[in-house]
Amino acid sequence: MRDHPQDVDAPHPDIWTGRATNRFQWLLALGGAACMALGIELAVDSAWTSGTAALAMAVVGCIAAGLLVLFGTLAFVHVDLKLDREFLEVRCGHIGVPRRRILLAHVAGADFAPLVTPRHWGGWGYRWRPEKGTAVVVRRGEGVVLRLWDGHTFTITVDDAEAAVRVIRDRLRSNAHGPLH
Repeated sequence: MRDHPQDVDAPHPDIWTGRATNRFQWLLALGGAACMALGIELAVDSAWTSGTAALAMAVVGCIAAGLLVLFGTLAFVHVDLKLDREFLEVRCGHIGVPRRRILLAHVAGADFAPLVTPRHWGGWGYRWRPEKGTAVVVRRGEGVVLRLWDGHTFTITVDDAEAAVRVIRDRLRSNAHGPLH
């Protein structure tokens, strides 16, 4: 369901921003934190009788797995899309990494994708598929598909993707005709 204004003729702001969020990722991050807590609990208060080498491996394994899951999921809790007059920038998670900045001069076109799913891309996150290109997928739903001049595509899940596509197309047209000052 969408409540986005559909005024196509309205002027676009100098900087357009969009975001997509996946709250389910917080549950996965909680699982990573639990794994870390188990590792810390084993290290601090363990009645482990199989030797110190086995205990050390269990502690390191739990903490490493927990950190990997925790940071791997928190990096893709949300994605932010920023469109300027000259570039498009995609930032993931609270830290903003991974980040990709694409000059609009490198964009051949933009299309609206009504349904982008993690299943089509092999999961959440920053994805690459040889037959499809590159994508940042944080949830299922609408997205923007950029066609780059080098023949590659870049897909981003973002709320109000139709508005983003309109802004990108408008900027591409105005950049093709030169500055409007």
